[in-house]
Parts: sequence; structure tokens; C-alpha cells
Amino acid sequence: MFTGIVSGLGTLVAREGSQFVIHTPYKRKSLELGASLACDGCCLTLTQIEKAKGEGSLVAVDVSNETLSHTTLGSWERDRKINLERALSLGEELGGHIVTGHVDGVAKIVSRFPDGDSVRFLLEVPSEFAPFIASKGSVALNGVSLTVNEVDGMRFDVNVIPFTLAHTSWGDRVPGDPVNLEVDLLARYVARLAQTEGKNS
Repeated sequence: MFTGIVSGLGTLVAREGSQFVIHTPYKRKSLELGASLACDGCCLTLTQIEKAKGEGSLVAVDVSNETLSHTTLGSWERDRKINLERALSLGEELGGHIVTGHVDGVAKIVSRFPDGDSVRFLLEVPSEFAPFIASKGSVALNGVSLTVNEVDGMRFDVNVIPFTLAHTSWGDRVPGDPVNLEVDLLARYVARLAQTEGKNS
């Protein structure tokens, strides 16, 4: 489980088929084989770990065809910046919201414009995910926990503060970019409950 609070910015250094090699800021000794790492919001398993030249570590992850076809990972190229989050440990603070790392689909950035000290992004989602997105609710976009401002059909907007712009890949995001989307788990359960109650009434 994750929280949508990015703990480091990684870089894709190599890609061979379904194996991705990522440079992370984490020390080699702090990582374990088989551990989960959220990469732009997608939960992946560490299959290889080695110390990088200089700072940080190099990790390898294997990506399934299902993940490649239903997330942004299929289009990743070398030198891409990746939002990283290590799995939540028992007793740690839940700083954002509950994020599983199971990406639901891909949203598209429609526009980006300044809004005070922050930047407001307008996004569009596939119609099947629109019912799970609510004003003032939470959503994970490229692994970052964000609060939804307003919703209009399949479109909604979020504000990204300067700290997040500087410490995640959101500073580089522009209109037209696809982003990994994970809807709020609680919203999904509520919708499912309502659907079940409707059938039983």
C-alpha cells in the first residue's frame, strides 16, 4: 500500500523488452529484492538491485503486458523522470490517501495554467472512471495524491503546489501528456455498494 506522497524522483536508464532499469535516490542497503516500488503510481516488484556509480541505486523491474497496455509505461523512453514511492510500513504516517498502486487507466492533460503560486491542471478521463471522481475527493495521478477541485463530466481539475512541482515530475507535465490514474479506493467501494443495493431494491 502507498499514500501518494512521492519520496524520490527516479530516471529510466535502460529498457529491454519488459524489463526497466531505473536510477533511484535510495541507498542500496535500504532496498530489498521482492519489495514493492510505486513508479508513477504503478506498483512494481524489485527484481535486481545494485549500487549506482555516485549517489543512489539502480533497480530493475519486470513489467507485464497488461501493465504496458493499460498504463503510460508502454510509452516510456530513456531519461524519463519517474515519481517513486516505497511501500508504506506499519506505523508510518498516512500523509496522502490510500493508494494501491493498481492503475485504473490513463487520463490526459487538457490544459495547464498558473493559479496563484500553484499550477492548475485540467484533465480528461475515460467515461468509465468519471463516476469515481468527485469534487474535494482524492485521486492519484502519476503516483501523486491530489485533491480534485471541480468536476465537469469527464473532466476535472487539480492544483499542484510549488513543492510538488519541484520534487516530482509534475513540473515537466504539459497539455497532451498522458498520466496514470488511480481513482479513490473508497469511491470505488461506495459505487459498488450503491450498485448492489440498487439491484436488491
